[in-house]
Amino acid sequence: MSPHTSLISTLSLFLGTALTISSNHWITAWMGLEINTLAIIPLISKSHHPRAIEASIKYFLTQAAASTIILFSSTINAWSTGQWDITQLTHPTACSLLTSAIAMKLGLAPFHFWFPEVLQGSPLITALLLSTVMKFPPVAIFLLTSNSLNPTLLTTMAIMSVALGGWMGLNQTQVRKILAFSSIAHLGWMTSIIIFNPKLALLTFYVYILITTTIFLSVNTTNSLSLSTVMTSWTKTPPLNAALMLTLLSLAGLPPLSGFLPKWLIIQELTKQEMAATATIIALLSLLSLFFYLRLTYYSTITMPPNAINHMKLWRPSKPMTPAIAILMTLSSTLLPL
Repeated sequence: MSPHTSLISTLSLFLGTALTISSNHWITAWMGLEINTLAIIPLISKSHHPRAIEASIKYFLTQAAASTIILFSSTINAWSTGQWDITQLTHPTACSLLTSAIAMKLGLAPFHFWFPEVLQGSPLITALLLSTVMKFPPVAIFLLTSNSLNPTLLTTMAIMSVALGGWMGLNQTQVRKILAFSSIAHLGWMTSIIIFNPKLALLTFYVYILITTTIFLSVNTTNSLSLSTVMTSWTKTPPLNAALMLTLLSLAGLPPLSGFLPKWLIIQELTKQEMAATATIIALLSLLSLFFYLRLTYYSTITMPPNAINHMKLWRPSKPMTPAIAILMTLSSTLLPL
């Protein structure tokens, strides 16, 4: 990809995100989402591999459908109330349509099918952008409209996301797909609380972004794309793999690591809101996710690969562990104890 194309795509990403986050009119928010979608497509399809092309087409179709539904819901609301302000969403049909559209944008269950496939077809750094930066605008719209969303629909989608994110990640062997299902489960946790405590939902989102960025950058350093290559990566960078184990356990939400903080506060808040049943269900369902995080940590640090490996051993460039990864790893495992 030429530097000019890369620069234009990156600037458009930041422009689209900033436009949506700072807007209070539906049309400008929609424009920001469209700029974002069109900016990320060249980054997904830059390898020209059939899988990358397929991923970019899937991404474009789902995002275009979601944007259309957002525009449709805002038009319905404007038609009945005369308001184009994002915070003035009051029409019940418009609220339900918007909730579904944002769920489609974020990849919440039952609109999650595109997300693992798109992530699997993208390069690691693009997959990182899709899992973090591209989630900012929809989450911003969720927060702005949180007082008028449908609680039953959101809670149902949250439980489904945590269940499917854990359940479908169990038999995955590709690191990007595992991280995609992990993202679906984490967004389920965030959605469960967004109506009752938007600030806590935002905290959950920030912690998720911090830990996911760390994992993607670490995996990119060792170029580990599947569990079998994770197994042989510890010989190149033992300190990085040891720190990766802690980061994965933090993403799983084990105390006293940083990832435990949002889950602890969410369970506490749901119990205060007399939703102890929901809290219990999502806490139990997160055990499914814990299994595949533990499997990933087991493969990355504890397993000694057999001498007769049945795949070609990758030549790994000895990339140094950058200070950015070191800082992110420290934060993503020790933020709560500190």
